[in-house]
Amino acid sequence: MSRLRILLADDHPLVLDGVAKILEEEFDVVGKVEDGRALIAAAKQLRPDVIVTDMTMPLLHGLEASRQLRQMIPASKVIFLTMHADVAYAKEAFEAGASGYLLKRSAASELIGAIHTVVRGQSYLTPLVFLDDQLPLEYASRNQVPILKHLTPRQREVLQLIAEGKSIKQIAGILSLSVKTVEFHKAKLMDTLHMQSNADLTKFALSHGLVEDASVSLPSPC
Repeated sequence: MSRLRILLADDHPLVLDGVAKILEEEFDVVGKVEDGRALIAAAKQLRPDVIVTDMTMPLLHGLEASRQLRQMIPASKVIFLTMHADVAYAKEAFEAGASGYLLKRSAASELIGAIHTVVRGQSYLTPLVFLDDQLPLEYASRNQVPILKHLTPRQREVLQLIAEGKSIKQIAGILSLSVKTVEFHKAKLMDTLHMQSNADLTKFALSHGLVEDASVSLPSPC
């Protein structure tokens, strides 16, 4: 019987190496990538059985990547391996098409079992989410990541890239859009979120887990 093929995505190389060591004895780790756009490209090329990905990653958030992967390669199962113990994030992950959700601190004890579970067509949710949040998944507050649901996928992509310090021209190149189109999406973001500056957008993205402190640059004047 052939071994399952696993693709890993995390913006921390040490985490990638550590997770690979956990899995390599039982599975074939066919790729390791460090940002969300590289994940999309690698998944499209490699067609892995399972994708193990972080949630907060540069260039494209894990949730957005999962939504795209669900459309592109629905046969590949997505498992989030994250620091976010908040049940609202787990709820968002499953809504985005993930089959599994567990925390990095429990990877050594849970990840292999989670992979086998999702390959059987079942969902896997770490019990640590319940322990940390004391709230069953179905009762997750709709107010914890609320306004993001009012943004389009493209607006969320633009928001993340602005928060990472990219200029309008750079964002246009990354997304293969015209500068005017990016400016339009930014204007809609400002209007929807009632914000006036890149600094406001950056603070919002940081507080909602779209970017981490280490990935935030000084906002570009764009």
